[in-house]
Amino acid sequence: MNTQLPAASDVVPLVEDAVMAPSMHNAQPWKFVFRPATGVVELHGDPGRAMVHADPDHRALHVGCAAALFNLRVSAAWAGWESAVRLFPDSGDPWLLATVDLKRAEAPDEPLAALRPAVRRRHSSRFPFTEEEIPAPLLDGLRSAALLEGCRLSVPGAWHTETVLGLIHDSEHREETDPALREETAAWTHSGTPGGQTRPDGIPASAFGPRQSGPGAAVRDFGRSRPVPGRGWAAFERRPQIALLGTSGDGPGDWLRAGQALERVLLQATADGLVASMTSQPLEWPELRWTVRDPAASMSHVQMVLRLGYGPQGPATPRRPVADVFEVR
Repeated sequence: MNTQLPAASDVVPLVEDAVMAPSMHNAQPWKFVFRPATGVVELHGDPGRAMVHADPDHRALHVGCAAALFNLRVSAAWAGWESAVRLFPDSGDPWLLATVDLKRAEAPDEPLAALRPAVRRRHSSRFPFTEEEIPAPLLDGLRSAALLEGCRLSVPGAWHTETVLGLIHDSEHREETDPALREETAAWTHSGTPGGQTRPDGIPASAFGPRQSGPGAAVRDFGRSRPVPGRGWAAFERRPQIALLGTSGDGPGDWLRAGQALERVLLQATADGLVASMTSQPLEWPELRWTVRDPAASMSHVQMVLRLGYGPQGPATPRRPVADVFEVR
C-alpha cells in the first residue's frame, strides 16, 4: 500500500466538507468519484440538477461545483493532504469539471487549512444586517482572497450600489411575470414547517428570512409568492454593503475560478466574523447582467453579487447524504 495516497476512508470527510458549499437554490449539482489506485478525486457536474430557465448555460452550476471544489481543497489541507487541481482534464467529457490529485503533504498549506473551521459555520443569511460598516482592512482581506483564486472583488461606491439594487428589484419583477421561472424556483423551495421538511436539498422556509418591510433589500425572497406560516416582517439595512465578484473572461474555466474565489471570500468573511448572502437574480438576465458591472473597476464579467455585514447567522440548509454524491471506482 502506498502510504502517500489516501484511502476511501480518508476522502469521505473531505467530501463531507465539500458539500457544505453554496449552490443555486441549494440544488447541490455535484458528484465526486474517487480512484484509490491513483489518489485522484474527480468532480463531476450533474446536469440533472441544473436550472433550465434561470441558468440555461450552466454558469451558476459551474460556480456552485467550484465552491465545493474549494471546500475540498481546504479540508484536504487541514487533514494534511496536498491537492493538485486540474480543470477540465478530459476534453471529451465536459461534465468532468476537475480532478484533484491527493498525496501526503510535505508541508501543510496553512492559509487553506486555517479556513477549515469556517466551512461548517458559513451559512447564507437572508436576515437584516446592522448598519455597522465593514472595516477597510477586512475588505482588503476579502479582495486578496479573490485575487488568490484569479478573480477580483469590487466594492462599489454609493451610486453604483444603488444601480445594482435597482437591477435586483428589476429582476424580481421580471421573474414574477415569467411563469416558467417562477415554477422552477418554487420546485426548489419548500415552505412547510421545519419539522415536516424531509428533502435533502433546496431552500427550506427556515432559511427564507423575514419579509422585507420598506424599501427592498439585496436579498432574494424565496417566499415572495407563497404563504409561509409564522413568517414575519422586518426592516433591512438602508445601505446594504455589497461586493461584486468578477472575472476577465466568461467561459466555463472562468466560472470554475469564480466559484473557488467565491467560497474563499465567503470562508474568509466567516472567519472574520461577517455574515453574507448572495443574489444572482440580475445575472440571470443577459440584458441586466452587463449593467451590474462597475465601469470604473477592472472587471469585465460579474459572476456573483454578495451582501456582506454584521448580523444573525443564517440557519443551516439541508445537504444530500454523502452516499448520494460519492462513489469509489
